[in-house]
Amino acid sequence: MMIKLKDRSPVDLPEGSTAKELADLLNLKGPEQALACVLNGTVTDLSTPLKEGDDIHFLSFDEAKGKEVFWHTSAHVLAQAILRIWPDAKPTIGPPIENGFYYDFADLTISDEDFVKIEKEMEAIVKENYISKKETFKDKKAAKEAFANNPYKMELIDSFEEGSPLTGYRQGEFFDLCRGPHLFNLGKIKAIKLLKTSGAYWRGDSEKEMLTRVYAISFPDRKMLKSYLEMLEEAKKRDHKILGPKLDLFSLKEEAPGMPFIHPKGMIIWKELQNFIGELLAERGYIEIKTPTMMSKELWERSGHWKNYRENMFTSEIEKREFAIKPMNCPGGMLFYRSKMHSFRDLPLRVAEIGNVHRYEPSGSLSGLFRCRSFHQDDAHIFMKPEDIQGEIQGILKLADLIYSSFGLEYRLELSTRPEKGTIGTDEEWETATQGLKGALDASGRSYRINEGDGAFYGPKIDFHIRDALGRTWQCGTVQLDMALPERFELEYVAGDGMRKRPVMLHRALFGSIERFFGILIEHFAGKFPLWISPRQIRILTVADRHNDYAHQLREILFKERFQVEVDDSPESVGKKVRSAQLDQVNYILTVGDKEVENRTVALRTRDNVVHGELELQSFVNTLIQEKRSRALISPYSAEEKAAN
Repeated sequence: MMIKLKDRSPVDLPEGSTAKELADLLNLKGPEQALACVLNGTVTDLSTPLKEGDDIHFLSFDEAKGKEVFWHTSAHVLAQAILRIWPDAKPTIGPPIENGFYYDFADLTISDEDFVKIEKEMEAIVKENYISKKETFKDKKAAKEAFANNPYKMELIDSFEEGSPLTGYRQGEFFDLCRGPHLFNLGKIKAIKLLKTSGAYWRGDSEKEMLTRVYAISFPDRKMLKSYLEMLEEAKKRDHKILGPKLDLFSLKEEAPGMPFIHPKGMIIWKELQNFIGELLAERGYIEIKTPTMMSKELWERSGHWKNYRENMFTSEIEKREFAIKPMNCPGGMLFYRSKMHSFRDLPLRVAEIGNVHRYEPSGSLSGLFRCRSFHQDDAHIFMKPEDIQGEIQGILKLADLIYSSFGLEYRLELSTRPEKGTIGTDEEWETATQGLKGALDASGRSYRINEGDGAFYGPKIDFHIRDALGRTWQCGTVQLDMALPERFELEYVAGDGMRKRPVMLHRALFGSIERFFGILIEHFAGKFPLWISPRQIRILTVADRHNDYAHQLREILFKERFQVEVDDSPESVGKKVRSAQLDQVNYILTVGDKEVENRTVALRTRDNVVHGELELQSFVNTLIQEKRSRALISPYSAEEKAAN
């Protein structure tokens, strides 16, 4: 039988061959190779038999779906080890997450001191190299019999839809309820590290039992684990929840959980971000609007949020009418479009709004600026004709590239297509929408991944996953094509033939949440912001009191050029003042003494401790003006530039 392979010639196999036998034939035997396979668009185990004409792609560890399989199997190893050491513990769920996996247990109390023995037991299980065996239950009753002693598994089984497949995976003596897929055998797991333990409510419900959650990570190579642990140490130093308050950028208060206070220094960065994107949008023909923060229940019923998103919304009753604080800007944008009748000549209409939205997030999931209850989205809604789709997407891709590159952020693109069930719109509309997005991605010349079936119910989407200085990825920007809201709000435009037609609409956000992007920048730059967004650009240090007048004259000169300038004329020694400026991540430290006052010059030192000595003032100012105007990432006075020259 002939089997089709991604990026390879078809292979002829004997009838009844499995995916594992094909992987072996192709010599995909490395611990990072052939972790599972995508068979005719579905991720499945290597034990799966193949048939004539099958289309197969083997997943490796450098692919997101490959990592998911690797880490999900590893979660079962963790649960097996816990049960060997604490037989009375009850395993509940153990999913893969962005970096590693966790498993939640009832009737288990452990601490970090237990990690070593758990890791040793996990390593012993891996050495036993069990083959993962999938077992299918004929019905819910059979599944419940297998997990009769675990009420959490019983509850999960009850929650599954009638008729949906029920499966479990066995490795050695351990058997767990699981959809899979899994690694063929455990020997591919070469390095394991337990990271932390915490409490977690069963199914995320604060009304239910508190469980013990154990976080861990695993790799097919020990060097990968070493690199990851080194990255974690560096990440601790860059943690925005520590650096932000330390640099007086923002704070979090118990009186407003999940709603950050942005301080004056943080507002400098905030405004620069808004000014930056505002300039770019104006150049590209966007108009800006501001919609109300609170709107009536009727609006949210029409948009579908009241039915599908109600539990995440903050609501209030005023004069016996129900209102909700907006969790999204979109419905307000729909009302704006409906304010007047539009002609085809008005389209594409690009409408931007940096709107403050509020969403209820459980307190346990809040995380600094990364996950808030109150945040700002740099939204835009683009109303257009179907033939405009590809051109508008291309414009957004170019805009995103400019924005991310301005911060030194690399990124990857992912295209998510139509889900199998529950979508709106015709096949023709989905085909037009998907081909519009795909055509724009192809024209951009950038590589991208396709996530089959991961689109929203209302249309396909493109996601931007940015990579920071530590190599971590963050999902920030998104472009979503929406066929639902224009229909729900009965949006129309007058076409060239005089007929009224429904516009196509794009949602797009590139910072995503400004708060989250701010947090990412703090960690990406480790608080050492480039000059153009730095809240502490220049600090002037005096050697003695007699130099104070000149220092303040310099401040006025630099302030008029719109630089953030401070004077430190405290009685501390120059050495202490320099150290304080460097800890505050001041870009340029200017010292003035007798010589500088006499010559009307400055003595320059940078925060990375490169000493440039005495400089002519106007030449220095001109250099800084150019650095700021060009939004340079590297200072012309940095150690990096000095070494290059």
